[in-house]
Amino acid sequence: MCDELTGRDAEAYFFSRGISRRDFGRLGLGAALASMLPAPAQALAVRESTVSVPTLDGEANGYFVHPQSGRHPAVILWPDIFGLRPAYRQMGKRLAESGYAVLVVNPYYRTMKDQLVPDDAQLISPELRKSIWPRAREQAGSLSPETCITDGRAFIQFLDQQPAVDSSKPAGVMGYCMTGSYAFRLAADMPERIGAGASFHGGRLVTDKPDSPHRLIPEIRAGFLVAIAANDDERDPEAKVELRKAFDKAGVPAEVEVYEDTLHGWCPPDSMAHNPKQAERAWRELLVLFERNLV
Repeated sequence: MCDELTGRDAEAYFFSRGISRRDFGRLGLGAALASMLPAPAQALAVRESTVSVPTLDGEANGYFVHPQSGRHPAVILWPDIFGLRPAYRQMGKRLAESGYAVLVVNPYYRTMKDQLVPDDAQLISPELRKSIWPRAREQAGSLSPETCITDGRAFIQFLDQQPAVDSSKPAGVMGYCMTGSYAFRLAADMPERIGAGASFHGGRLVTDKPDSPHRLIPEIRAGFLVAIAANDDERDPEAKVELRKAFDKAGVPAEVEVYEDTLHGWCPPDSMAHNPKQAERAWRELLVLFERNLV
């Protein structure tokens, strides 16, 4: 789970790559590590839009992107604790270019429609992180397993009504950091609809609570990818063991792997912990998962 400790780890990692604080300040926010995600081979042309999705608690704003023609499997992309922002729109667009209709959601729509991370921030720098962290924590605390389920159902209903979505095919769900658990919860709640789930550096997947995500695995029919950060594994090495046991016992096909030399938050390109090589590997595994279970 993203916290002050993982934040310090990420900051130390960022500056260990030969970028001084002086250079960072001189070059400007994000210029020291501007990172563009590579387009997929034979990328499809896509259509992008800002959407409003009716839910039990109001209207959720989000980013909807899909190939310009045809009907495609639906995917819900939940961002990490810092919410909807350019990095996740970029990731959603990249996935759409591979043939999926992707809804990137604002999980905090109940209390804020704006972004914690500005559009011109290519990197969540130490200064930016410090300034937005209290609000991010507050917003994250407003969510619950129940809001995950009610929102997830509304997102699927919205997607299934879109002409670009092939609702006869299973849907995918993916989450990062605190929303890694959302993939488990929605897949367990909608086993007949969710065909693939993915968690990237997901937090609190194994707890002692009755509704711990790993306890929901017997209700899941979807194929799964659980990509674990190395420093998260160091803090809780038994989590991967329990996850593998639960998936095996339930007969649910899953890849549960610790990604070597990664820190919590290594996947999104605006993270100080971003590891391009391992992020690309995780992305390839995601596409394999979706091709196997959604197409």
